[in-house]
Amino acid sequence: MIQIKTPAKINLCLYVLNKRDDGYHNIFSLMQCIGIYDELKIEPADFIEIISDLDIPAEHNLVYKAAIMLKDHAGISKGARITLKKSIPSGAGLGGGSSDAAAVLSGLNILWDLGLKDNELSMLGAKIGSDVPFFFSAPLAAAEGRGEILTRVNPAFSYPVVVVKPAVSVPTPWAYDQLRRSGELTNTHTKIDNIKLIYQKIRLGDFTLFSTLASNDFEDVVMEHFPVIREIKGKLAEQGAYVSLMSGSGSAVFGIFENIPEALAAEAALSGQFWCRAAESLAEMPRFAV
Repeated sequence: MIQIKTPAKINLCLYVLNKRDDGYHNIFSLMQCIGIYDELKIEPADFIEIISDLDIPAEHNLVYKAAIMLKDHAGISKGARITLKKSIPSGAGLGGGSSDAAAVLSGLNILWDLGLKDNELSMLGAKIGSDVPFFFSAPLAAAEGRGEILTRVNPAFSYPVVVVKPAVSVPTPWAYDQLRRSGELTNTHTKIDNIKLIYQKIRLGDFTLFSTLASNDFEDVVMEHFPVIREIKGKLAEQGAYVSLMSGSGSAVFGIFENIPEALAAEAALSGQFWCRAAESLAEMPRFAV
């Protein structure tokens, strides 16, 4: 049996560039794993079986898609019983499904003794979802292309974050459509250069300048339809966050705090109104327990 905790991610910066010929968009983002987790248990079985509290058909579950894809890729008849316990909210821009899929690819690679390298698993993951490859370069990486071109960077330290999700969820295709309609796609290298500067400042622990540079191209168009996200950003700022920013295409918002006590105080203040968790950014990824 293999067990793993699969972390959520936040986008410390996210720029959406031009639309590609394949229908996707090129992006440039700095992505960071944080200590909010789903849990996976993978056991030998005669066929692929998914046990989950998610109320969706198996064929729409990224965990199931990852298992079937790897089985077909390896050309084997083995199966697995995969138990998924969700804690990362869906439709939040936190990458929970992608993290789960990446972990299943890695876990089954071990269980089935396939001997595949991470880069091969990452390429398979890219066929499932644009965020899946990141989790093979986590916990901190710059993402380009549609998210599959990654430059891994080593975090200098951990820092506390508070993640808040309102009751609404934001479908990613809808968010891209709204962004296209707004004509606000990023096309300047100036903004892209900001990511390099943001990373340098984070390594120095300088979140003051980070707060002036951090940007998510989805924010304005999503907040126009879901003003509660703007409300949450304001509440996190009131609680002392250096910066508050929507993650991915939403609807979760994260705030970065100076220390754990301040983060816990913000969690306590907002938990009565929203789903809210205080956590730390990860300096390394969780390891499989075999």
